[in-house]
Amino acid sequence: IIFFNANVYTFAFQITHFKACLLLLTLVTFIGFIYIHMLWYRRRAEDWLCTSCIYSQQINPGEYEFLSKPNINCSADPPFLVILVTTTHNQYEVRKVIRASWGKERTIGGKRIVTFFLLGITDNFQYQAQVMNESKWFKDLIQQNFIDTYFNLTLKMLMGLEWVYHFCPQSSFVMKTDTDIFVNVLYLTELLLTKNRTSNFVTGFLKLNEAPIRYRSSKWYVSKIEYPWSTYPPFCSGTGYVFSSDIAGKVFNISSKIPFLKLEDVYFGLCLSKLQITPERLTANVVFFPEKTHFSACSLRQIVTLHQVTPYEMLLYWDWLENPSITCTE
Repeated sequence: IIFFNANVYTFAFQITHFKACLLLLTLVTFIGFIYIHMLWYRRRAEDWLCTSCIYSQQINPGEYEFLSKPNINCSADPPFLVILVTTTHNQYEVRKVIRASWGKERTIGGKRIVTFFLLGITDNFQYQAQVMNESKWFKDLIQQNFIDTYFNLTLKMLMGLEWVYHFCPQSSFVMKTDTDIFVNVLYLTELLLTKNRTSNFVTGFLKLNEAPIRYRSSKWYVSKIEYPWSTYPPFCSGTGYVFSSDIAGKVFNISSKIPFLKLEDVYFGLCLSKLQITPERLTANVVFFPEKTHFSACSLRQIVTLHQVTPYEMLLYWDWLENPSITCTE
């Protein structure tokens, strides 16, 4: 009887344990189901919000009005390189560091380098007022009246091209980059002078045969409605690409024939493809780094762009480049 009761107890325990495991599995499955659907509905909501603006519509060049423009006379003193940095309203401190380091206006080998920041507008009145004051003080902001969101990076890029096309076509080269990028303008200028290309030239970290990301949870998700093909045409990573100034007007004008895509670097590549212009390498070695990279003070001198760089690191790296006490052997 005792043996029988023990077996019954063991069996009952196993049944209870099984039920508990089944309940836990059901709960985990339910939570996972809810999470996946939340991601799906969030993406659908984002898609709808983007659709309510300009999603899948044609670009209308010149549609937006300039609210701020740099104080520069390109006809009288043409810059060799114009660097356009996409930024947001709450990044004043980062812009301040860029102005004090690699983005400071300077002359390298007799060539003038200037840096400007690209912005849309915000519904935050305090931020907008600060940006207007900053523009009056530094005179290096380019701003139009479209909403400043990640989805509108393409509009921000086109705004920069429009400004170059209309107000600074005398420049030799243009670079588009971001606020978390370190740009070695010294080495970039040297390479551009060596390359000696003045038209139909685009370079950067080349992206070849890249496929659209179809996962809705991804930041770079692109639906088949937006882009139905399996691969993108050649383009350069948006972390930093350089082009001859004639490209600015060509891309800006052809944009009216290319449906809007929120991925700014891919959209730039789509415009280039329409123009039958293919991006090319700046030099035989890799000099544009779209990911976080480890390097030495000496190897920095052979790098053009670094990604995921903090403001502190920008100041540090620029000090390395300008520090005469750091000697490097070839």
